[in-house]
Amino acid sequence: MQAEQKNPARILAIAGSDSGGGAGIQADIKTITALGGYAMTALTALTAQNTEGVQAILPVPPGFLRQQIRSVLDDLGADAIKTGMLGGAPEIECVCEEISRYRRKVADLPVVVDPVMVAKGGASLLAEEALSCLKTQLFPLATVLTPNLPEAEKLTGMRLSSVEDMRRAAQILREMSGAAVLVKGGHLSGDTLIDVLLDDGGFTEFSDTRIITRHTHGTGCTLASALATGLAQKLPLRRAVELARLYVRQAILTAPGFGTGAGPLWHAHRWYKIS
Repeated sequence: MQAEQKNPARILAIAGSDSGGGAGIQADIKTITALGGYAMTALTALTAQNTEGVQAILPVPPGFLRQQIRSVLDDLGADAIKTGMLGGAPEIECVCEEISRYRRKVADLPVVVDPVMVAKGGASLLAEEALSCLKTQLFPLATVLTPNLPEAEKLTGMRLSSVEDMRRAAQILREMSGAAVLVKGGHLSGDTLIDVLLDDGGFTEFSDTRIITRHTHGTGCTLASALATGLAQKLPLRRAVELARLYVRQAILTAPGFGTGAGPLWHAHRWYKIS
């Protein structure tokens, strides 16, 4: 997935911390590094969580979130930004202001928005009143949105039970945001897993045989970070999606089997094999 370049692409991940290491900022850092990028972070929240679920959340004050983003962008710069768990409207507004500020310097900066709303175990990660802010302020700044089915349902008000429904949801979200949209179909039933991408070139469907496993914690964060890394490395969107999906698939297939719930992936599968 890594394009040839003198310096590694810089990706700023803005998301929450997962103490269990499977999702959030921890998954972002592992993914970006594994794919040849340079990971930088701005924490939106601290979470106490494991494979069984989220036990506690401590939000980061918006002022400190802003300082983290500025400290990174004003000195190190970025070739792409990926957002994940944002928490509430004040945090979203802060992130939007800082992305807009940096875009005055780097107009074509890719921004991958993973609209994280609910953790794998069911805990809410986005305040209800923040949904409007997410749609009206952050989405228009996005290059690509990466909702899973439950997120796409909440964002569109639709019930999604087929690939055709996913296509309609992608159209609604594209009209809402102006961004490309990747609707992930992992929550649909069936032996084949299908994701639907809608961009300037129309629809593209990506399909794979479903992997039967409980070790899927952090798949959304990992995919979004892999996609952001590909875009930062100047890959075309469809190729970046294709390679990001392949990376996630291998990370699932090589999962270490930790925990008693939804276990983490193995992000270092390109370097180390688990025997």
